[in-house]
Amino acid sequence: MKNVLIIAEAGVNHNGSLTIAKRMVDAAVSAGADAVKFQTFVAESLVSRRAPKARYQKISTDRKETQFDMIRRLELDLRAHRELLSYCLKKHILFLSSPFDLDSIDLLSGLRLKIFKIPSGEINNPLYLKKIGSLRKKIILSTGMATLAEVKAALGILIRCGTKKGDITVLHCHTEYPTPFQHANLLAMLTIKKAFHVQVGYSDHTCGIEASIAAVALGARVIEKHFTLDRTMRGPDHQASLDPKGLKDLVVAVRNTEAALGTGIKSPSPCEKVNIAAVRKSVVAARRIKRGEFFDRTNLTVKRPGTGISPMRYHELLGKAAKKDFQKDELIKL
Repeated sequence: MKNVLIIAEAGVNHNGSLTIAKRMVDAAVSAGADAVKFQTFVAESLVSRRAPKARYQKISTDRKETQFDMIRRLELDLRAHRELLSYCLKKHILFLSSPFDLDSIDLLSGLRLKIFKIPSGEINNPLYLKKIGSLRKKIILSTGMATLAEVKAALGILIRCGTKKGDITVLHCHTEYPTPFQHANLLAMLTIKKAFHVQVGYSDHTCGIEASIAAVALGARVIEKHFTLDRTMRGPDHQASLDPKGLKDLVVAVRNTEAALGTGIKSPSPCEKVNIAAVRKSVVAARRIKRGEFFDRTNLTVKRPGTGISPMRYHELLGKAAKKDFQKDELIKL
């Protein structure tokens, strides 16, 4: 894409409700996001019944509820996926979803998705990576919790299985909700870009939008950010998500930031060229000068406006004879 791809991460903030999921699509469209992303999983395939919750999940959900029960409550079935895909097409926004197990890869492949988003937790899962890599689709790879060596290994699997390197975007990410700013480590995104010569982006789990803006300034081509309709809702990710207004603020800020980055060519912009005459200076007479008098440091100075001889030619004028009379502050002409 010509512009930064802004992904509004709905994730599981629909709380298992298709109605809420559709309202989230509407909110993403209203905010101006390019894509809205959900999560595709089958609890039986994703998590064992004995798996503990992550620390942030224990804080934001019922501690007595198991991770398995939480995940099962947040599932969206095939019918829901089809409805959401159709709804996104109707609303002219890109539908994305992260598959969290092998069956879910098949589900999304059956929906003919052109872009697959790999979540951070699957970066060290070769069975999963081989299956997605063999689809030869565009891939967005999140790297939360990963070392540079693990990123290299994952990229190697995807490429060996048939995915073109140019079709992979690697997102720097930190898997803690919310991520403290001092742990965001945005410069690691540049390390990834330099090490693997891939397009990079940032999956932002910090509070607010500052980190995303900084990432765009550093060269991120994809920004992913969690959002919710209501941060007080029950669920694992609501508290660390933007509300609809925050999402809109993010989109505006990203667009302004990428516009401000410009072309990199150092030259006067069209809007400032009109100020050159008023702000720059020219060589003028420091006092009255008679025709035939030689220019020197006593009778020449530089003042606004910038419509005459440039001050860069000041020393070139010294010692030359005036070809006419000049009044004080008159622009010098040869």
